[in-house]
Amino acid sequence: MALEEGARSCLLRSRLKLEGDIKPAYLMDHMVSDGVITEDEEERISTQPTRKDQAAALLDLLLKKDNRAYISFYNALVKEAYDDLASLLHDDLPHISFGAHKGSSDGVTSYVQTVLSEGGVPQRPMVFVSRPELVNRVREKLYRLQKDSGWVTVFGMAGSGKSVLAAEAVRHHGLIEECFPGGIHWLSIGQLDKPDLLVKVQSLCFRLEQSLDSQSLHRLPSSLDEAKERLRFLMLRRYPRSLLILDDIWDTTVLKVFDIHCRILLTTRNRSVTDSVSGVKHEVKVESGLEENKGLEILALYTGLKTLPEEARRIVRECKGSPLVVSLIGALLKEKPNRWHYYLCQLQQKQFKRIRKSSSYDYEALDQAMAASIEVLPEEHQELYKDLTVIEKDVKIPAKVLSVLWDLEPEDVEDILHEFVNKSLLFVDNHSKPYLYYLHDLQLDFLVEQNRAQIESLHTKVVRQYQQHYREGPPTSGDEECLYWIRFLTFHMAKANLSRELYSLMFSLDWVSIKSQILGPAHLINDYMEYGAILDKENSEVRSQFQEFLSLNGHQLEQRPFPDVVQLALSQPHTSEVYRQALLQAQRRAATGELYFDLLNKSSAESLSRLVIHPHQGSVYCACFSHDGTRIASCGGSKTVKVFKSTSGEKLAEIQAHDEEVLCCAFSPDSHLLATCSSDRKVKVWNIERAMLLRVFEEEHEEQVNHCQFTNSTQRLLLATCSNDKFLNVKLWNLNKPSSQNTMFGHFEPVNHCCFSPDDSYLSTSSNDGTIKLFQVSSANEWKTINVKYLFGNGDEDVLVKCSTWTADNKRVVCAARNAILVFDVETSDMLLEIRTNRLSTVQYCHACPTTNLLAIAFSNYAVELWDLDTNKKMADCSGHLSWVQRVQFSLDGSQLLSCSDDQTVRIWETKKFRTSSAICLKRDSDVLFNGEEIIVSAADNCNRLQVRDGRTGSVLFQSEEKPSRIRCTCMCRQPATVVLGQEDGTVQVLEVPSGKLLATLLGHTKTVLHCQFSQNGQVLITSSEDTTIRVWRWQSGECKVLQGHREQVRCFSLLSNSPHGSRLLSWSFDGTVKVWDTENGERLQDIEAHRGAILFCHVSPDGCFFATTSADKTAKLWHCESWQCAHTLIGHQECVRSCRFSWDSQCLATGDDNGEIRLWRVMDGSLLKICSRDDKDALDSLHGGWVTNLHFSPDDSLLVSTGGYIKWWDVAKGEALQTFFPTGNALKKIHVSADFSTFVTIDSIGILYILRRVM
Repeated sequence: MALEEGARSCLLRSRLKLEGDIKPAYLMDHMVSDGVITEDEEERISTQPTRKDQAAALLDLLLKKDNRAYISFYNALVKEAYDDLASLLHDDLPHISFGAHKGSSDGVTSYVQTVLSEGGVPQRPMVFVSRPELVNRVREKLYRLQKDSGWVTVFGMAGSGKSVLAAEAVRHHGLIEECFPGGIHWLSIGQLDKPDLLVKVQSLCFRLEQSLDSQSLHRLPSSLDEAKERLRFLMLRRYPRSLLILDDIWDTTVLKVFDIHCRILLTTRNRSVTDSVSGVKHEVKVESGLEENKGLEILALYTGLKTLPEEARRIVRECKGSPLVVSLIGALLKEKPNRWHYYLCQLQQKQFKRIRKSSSYDYEALDQAMAASIEVLPEEHQELYKDLTVIEKDVKIPAKVLSVLWDLEPEDVEDILHEFVNKSLLFVDNHSKPYLYYLHDLQLDFLVEQNRAQIESLHTKVVRQYQQHYREGPPTSGDEECLYWIRFLTFHMAKANLSRELYSLMFSLDWVSIKSQILGPAHLINDYMEYGAILDKENSEVRSQFQEFLSLNGHQLEQRPFPDVVQLALSQPHTSEVYRQALLQAQRRAATGELYFDLLNKSSAESLSRLVIHPHQGSVYCACFSHDGTRIASCGGSKTVKVFKSTSGEKLAEIQAHDEEVLCCAFSPDSHLLATCSSDRKVKVWNIERAMLLRVFEEEHEEQVNHCQFTNSTQRLLLATCSNDKFLNVKLWNLNKPSSQNTMFGHFEPVNHCCFSPDDSYLSTSSNDGTIKLFQVSSANEWKTINVKYLFGNGDEDVLVKCSTWTADNKRVVCAARNAILVFDVETSDMLLEIRTNRLSTVQYCHACPTTNLLAIAFSNYAVELWDLDTNKKMADCSGHLSWVQRVQFSLDGSQLLSCSDDQTVRIWETKKFRTSSAICLKRDSDVLFNGEEIIVSAADNCNRLQVRDGRTGSVLFQSEEKPSRIRCTCMCRQPATVVLGQEDGTVQVLEVPSGKLLATLLGHTKTVLHCQFSQNGQVLITSSEDTTIRVWRWQSGECKVLQGHREQVRCFSLLSNSPHGSRLLSWSFDGTVKVWDTENGERLQDIEAHRGAILFCHVSPDGCFFATTSADKTAKLWHCESWQCAHTLIGHQECVRSCRFSWDSQCLATGDDNGEIRLWRVMDGSLLKICSRDDKDALDSLHGGWVTNLHFSPDDSLLVSTGGYIKWWDVAKGEALQTFFPTGNALKKIHVSADFSTFVTIDSIGILYILRRVM
């Protein structure tokens, strides 16, 4: 639309005056921002030799432009205080009646444009993105001024877009017509002294009067008081329903001039600026940053690019979406479109001076805008604000921390922080109690840049103030203040270069205990890694010892109730500083009666894993490395996916991923995406950085989706999935398409696994139909089938192929089926290698290392093994898991291996530390002889040899040859020095120790021998068996009496010590009966139908008056030994009662059940005395980590020891746990206790022997 004739004539009439007075450079800033002249046009005008020539060129250009250019020129004159010149143009401002354009969709009609132009309201900037939610909030507040005067305050930090928001809010036809028909008047304020303020108000009065008839013109007011009264008169009498917009208010004294009972909208950084004025007040807070998509939209509009480079997103994130910064950089990029990386670097390096003015913004550069906010603070508060330089990015801090830092009362600190918040120098999280305060990234970056030379001293101040305040020790309350100090004290020490203080803190077991209890072990491990370079200058070995202790015990430190760190540390090697500190503390505490136990044979519990994580409550079905190896994702029965740092186990993200179990997760090659699949039949793709769901594929798989995997390269990114569908069970997905790109046909049974070849040319699939199929990825056609089932040769028996993996050279494919690993040549399909494993376990998974010939194998018997595929040799055993291992995976560089298990843990191993384990695993059925300091242990090993060991030194005193039948029980005799073994085939052998000479082979049992025991003089050996019999052997002669009568297996028996000549024996069985025998003549003396369910244990009181039985029927019973009648039935356990033990004074009975509960009963009347404390690890765990399998009282009956998933010691009188020892394995079967209750011996589920000695 051409310039109206009236406006053209006005420009020509006023030309000489305009040319003589205006400074075009200032005016063009506004006009470029309004989009009415281009930067090229601005540059052509600026090249004119003199100011007057530039003014003439600008006016020539205006005469060729349209009405918008005229209005923009008028507004620029008003903003730059050329009020007299603006008045020359005012009467000829283009004006079109509003009726013809009433239907404008966004409310911005010609009428609105004219009203806003007359009032000096800035036009929309050249690059504009809407913020409808904020605009509507401002409008909603403005509608409240429809009938009465009042204030609407729009507040926020520098550069948050307040002015644009205020102008946009009034750009609405309905709002103006209904609320402000008298007009809208804009006045830019800024930081002004009184003379400048007077000039501003004079200008406004002149503008308002000049719009009236000429008789209304008065001389300009000569003082602020006069100006205030003149403005009051004009706004109340001449413009009664108008809105005054005050942009960029800094000072309350300035605002008092406008306290004239009219309608005012103001923008400010200081929220409290209206506290000193009267009237109704409304507020709108402007968040500091735009949403990411809005920030990207601004950059796209400035640069004209449809596809923005990756740096665009990083720029928006780096400045947290600050509208000012995004706009400044966008304008700079418009001029220099190849500088994306350069400006990103300037932001990252805090080079704010280089992000300079390229618009009409008030400040030359970003740093000036920020400094202006701080300079208005009182000097003492400026110094306090400087202290905030030490806060980490994205960290919220409670007032109490600053109370310590500033040495002020909390109330005074809150007042100061309130001032900072009101001035938009600080933000507050009102949702937390107490309130937490934080800085915007730009504010923090500015502070760091401004105070770079003082950073060290500022951090030193933090540390010194903390030390002064917490002289007695670190805070342990767990509140926000405590959390801050515990998390960030090491950070401040490192930044302050206080190396000595950092050593002292981090090489302290007390600090480890406090921080791990409050924050968990991951933060501590991070500290040892982040500050490793500093700590290593003091002692790299000690740093490694603390880090290793945390890495391998982290899963224990996440338990609740929190374990005793000193007790955990007593299991560290004797040479470790962690152990040294623990022993000193244990000895000190033991002197006051506390219980601690030193692990004597530490070498047997050595672990090869580097880190143990406990990510989920429930089985972990899958875990995988990101491609750079820095992160781990895991998923499982908990329906969630979690992402951790691979170095420390620190949780980075948690996603409620699916409605049912999550069966698999996989990173994309660039590690930005994560795919998940589930029993709910859905496949999902997530943005990991933002934990945001990107795609859901839920229509095509009709059964559970077992596995998913991305291609190895981003060049052609595809996702493969496989499922339990009958036919359409393997699919390839392009993430840009809503449906699958291809379906691979060929399997007619569920497909368990799919795997791309290293070059992404082929996809291998493993199925329940007993085959591996290789598909061409490009065509989705089947290339070849490898019939794995045929190689097992078992006819119709199913062979389930669990998984497949490709070797690094792309030439071999490896699969897992049953208990075997099979390696095939890809070209010929010939089997090259077979690895057969234990028949009692199945291979769950295998993965070939991307860089070496190693193959990792996961087993159902809890083991992980590494094999060299070239030499067909086992290279390492990785023990530690306590249940089926579901998945193994190497990192892309082959330096790490992870494994995950049904035991709820993920373990990370360093491949360079792998070796074939020399540790022999022992079976849990064992016997121990205590003789002073001597501890002799007999047990079968994992090679089915019987070993007799010196418990203290670990040396093997005797080792039998490997037996053809599994050894199931053992016992020892001092005189003569013999050891007995009972086998699954029923054979019993007596061997001389230490020579190993076979003294007797006792044949007679037809099934497994379950228990054996010598008589007190060693001449008689008694055995019980699955064949339901008990045999009494005079083993030197071979004479045998058979005690028959039980209908089911006899797992154990007990000699009655008070019987004549010790010849009576008590036996119990799964048949629910207890029988009493005379071992001299084999006569059955008593036959008691004791329980409806299997009897699991029996114990005779030390005084011989009672015996107790426990049963699968959830009861225990007390029986008289003279009458053989039931004295009491003990009811209350909710699960099978598996163990019992009388106290030494025979007054108390302890019983333990399969839910981990221990109950104490009074023998005299069968009443319940105590239920041992119900502290539990978590809601899904039993109270004892498993069944309570064994119980023992101390000689004075004050203490009780119990075994289950771990060992616990109890205070009998209180029923409270005093100490817990966590073995590497679990499911402890029994514990052997020395007579003085000082030494304890047990073997865990993975064959580790533990000899514990009480610390005195």
